Amino acid sequence: MAQLSETRTRAVLLGYFPMFIATLSLLTSIYNGYLNNRFLDFIQRNVGRVEYMRTCKEIIDAYFHVKVRFDALRAGNERGERIDAANAVAKFAALGTYLANLRDEKIREHYTYLSMDLEKIVAEARQLPAAEYQRRINDTDRRFNEMNDDCVKSAKEMPL
Repeated sequence: MAQLSETRTRAVLLGYFPMFIATLSLLTSIYNGYLNNRFLDFIQRNVGRVEYMRTCKEIIDAYFHVKVRFDALRAGNERGERIDAANAVAKFAALGTYLANLRDEKIREHYTYLSMDLEKIVAEARQLPAAEYQRRINDTDRRFNEMNDDCVKSAKEMPL
């Protein structure tokens, strides 16, 4: 009788043990898929954050190029200076549009108006009195600094 019970136990173990191993394997596979999905999400968020920060860096560079071009435009009489200033503003506007597309409508509006103000300064820079020119540059500097603060804040808020 003991032998029969032992044989039956052995048969049951031989039947259920592979199913237990298969179930563990399935659970491990599901968990691995979950971890891979989380890792992929992490990588995608990080790529977005890096791209956003790179563009923030580029728009800062573009803004300061705009200011240098404005000064050259005010100092010179050449048509080429106006073209260089307009190109610098266009690059700034393009980068601003890209950043704005990654954000909300309010930020898009700020970049749009700043770009339009810079374009007006290019068109009117030679005719503006020095005080008016400086007031407009100070206004654009203030608005740019607000948007730069938003750029830094947004990059810090983006989840890792």
